[in-house]
Amino acid sequence: MARRPLPALAATVGFIDRINRGDPAGLAELMHPDHRLVVLDEPPLVGRDANVEAWRGYFTAFPEYVIHPRHLTAAGGRVAVLGTTTGSHLGLPDEEESRLTVIWLAEVEQGRLTLWRICPDTPDVRRAAGVPDGV
Repeated sequence: MARRPLPALAATVGFIDRINRGDPAGLAELMHPDHRLVVLDEPPLVGRDANVEAWRGYFTAFPEYVIHPRHLTAAGGRVAVLGTTTGSHLGLPDEEESRLTVIWLAEVEQGRLTLWRICPDTPDVRRAAGVPDGV
């Protein structure tokens, strides 16, 4: 019997878990074939295979990278995650990096992420993503 697709929130939490574990194969299972990664204003990286390879490189270069979610908001197939990171390419001490909040936006279809977008934590992005002030 086939399992039903994960709800958007569960798929997004699973995606973050696999990032935090440095698990590119697990990420691939949760990516739609046309998955897009958009980092701030950079052009999107499109396709599951290209994204898995990019994550492999990132995990190799930054093996201590961790996403620390603080607040999640879900509406339909869209999830917004407010949080911080440690161990990233920023090269900051964890204590300093953990004070820099960002918002990740996920779009999920049939239990697989079609989009993983990293956005600045600004009032406009919060409002558009449904992230309340004060969290």
